[in-house]
Amino acid sequence: MPKAVYDELRAHGERVYPQECCGVLVGRPEAGGWAVAYAVRTGNAEAPAARRRYRIEPQELVRIQGEAARRDLEIAGFYHSHPDHPADWSPSDLAEAHWLGCCYVITAVVGGKAIQTNAFLLAGTLEEDKHFEREAIEVAGQRFPG
Repeated sequence: MPKAVYDELRAHGERVYPQECCGVLVGRPEAGGWAVAYAVRTGNAEAPAARRRYRIEPQELVRIQGEAARRDLEIAGFYHSHPDHPADWSPSDLAEAHWLGCCYVITAVVGGKAIQTNAFLLAGTLEEDKHFEREAIEVAGQRFPG
């Protein structure tokens, strides 16, 4: 992941604190994971509960997916923040994750400051056996353990 993308998704979380931010990661699959090219900020359609949940509108995903395809890229995953909570997936994160094989990046934002960012692969073959596996994040040659 380019450092600018990593920094931007963390800054996005700080900007919308105490609400959850969300966005889409675009890139290419490569051996051992995804090569993220860029991120697209999205609105959080979960307005009444945006402090504890996020949702990206389907039409926004279709638009981003089309733009990515025109660049010979695809949706690599999603990111969101956890205001005043750890950068680990929650039961609702798993329940609402449906893009098998994609990366889900979560940043803990505490008191308005991004303090930790973790990545999780949505693994499994069906909705019934999906699960998150921790992944390392590599930013400009620096590896953050998974």
